[in-house]
Amino acid sequence: MGVNSRRILMLMAKMMLLSAALLMLVVEAAATGGEGLIHKNIWPERRNLLANGLADTPPMGWNSWNHFGCNINESMIKETADAIVSTGLAKLGYKYVNIDDCWAESTRDEKGNFVARKSTFPSGIKALADYVHNKGLKLGIYSDSGSMTCSKTMPGSLGYEEQDAKTFASWGIDYLKYDNCNNEGLKPTVRYPIMTRALMNAGRPIFFSLCEWGDMHPALWGSKIGNSWRTTNDITDTWLSMMYIADMNEFYADFARPGGWNDPDMLEVGNGGMTKDEYIVHFSIWAISKAPLLIGCDVRDVAKETLNILGNMEVIAVNQDKLGVQAKKVRMEGDLEVWAGPLSKYRVVVLLVNRGPSTALMTAHWDDIGLPPDTTVVARDLWLHKALRQRPAGNLSATVASHACKMFVLKPVS
Repeated sequence: MGVNSRRILMLMAKMMLLSAALLMLVVEAAATGGEGLIHKNIWPERRNLLANGLADTPPMGWNSWNHFGCNINESMIKETADAIVSTGLAKLGYKYVNIDDCWAESTRDEKGNFVARKSTFPSGIKALADYVHNKGLKLGIYSDSGSMTCSKTMPGSLGYEEQDAKTFASWGIDYLKYDNCNNEGLKPTVRYPIMTRALMNAGRPIFFSLCEWGDMHPALWGSKIGNSWRTTNDITDTWLSMMYIADMNEFYADFARPGGWNDPDMLEVGNGGMTKDEYIVHFSIWAISKAPLLIGCDVRDVAKETLNILGNMEVIAVNQDKLGVQAKKVRMEGDLEVWAGPLSKYRVVVLLVNRGPSTALMTAHWDDIGLPPDTTVVARDLWLHKALRQRPAGNLSATVASHACKMFVLKPVS
């Protein structure tokens, strides 16, 4: 089968999947009188219900879950905040310090309020927020749209949305990750908007991260409800998991934009399950996908190699580009993939990804990446931090190792 035939089949498959997803939501809207969808128009718009101004670019920070799971405490969170500052990550834009599951007692107090777990967070969450804020950082917290969180060690927010939102605001919380476990059979299109309205009434802007796992295609309706939405199940620290999730997230590229972002889950860079080159691919795809860049390793004890990946200012700049357009795969030839997307100032980012077992010569053609065929560009390699000596015209070729990538920003000059 030729390359063009494969590309046509891939496009047809994507269109069929998207049509099926839209049909599912239309049927649900008809059955519920549209109640669960916030708005009769299920296509994304620039406006969203939350409209809190917190997501002009994807969020950057750290989350406790990937490395620590439930083994968290206030000392570790403080030390992490200290490390984000001392390593220079804070100056690069990593601002959110996000506590995941297992931070609260198993039951609420007599007034129905969350209670921080006394054995691990004895000073309480407000004191921790104050500490993090004094570092120039922001504190995030975790809850669930069901009756209990996924760990089943603490309550969820179902039925307590207004109360919990006000509690989070009073503590100085800046970010809420909202999970999807123990949901009692209620659809996310019903549960999540309740917390959206509660956050709007809480008196403090709080970034709202929908962790719905892509169950009901939240990219199709999330822009009305939150600032980001998970498009996939949880990532694991393996090449296969990371690339599978990248594929799934890319399917929804057209729905990401300033104010609301597709979320393929947190970064595994530095956790040890992949090679250096694989982590570079991981970070590069997340960057061009305008994904939240939430570090998932222990930044208190981080290798220089990991810091060099997470701290690549040029790659971060692609993620934070104000145009806010998610890149897509524009060509696939077996295990060789060309990803590309527009940037501000008429530039284009190009990522050559070799998923195969051996080194290969790869080419990005201008007609695939959206440049006029005779355009000459200045090409900058973002991982070597230098411009190519020659100015490519019509296409750009590079040799790419197995499970590795090359990343360029192209600036037209003629």
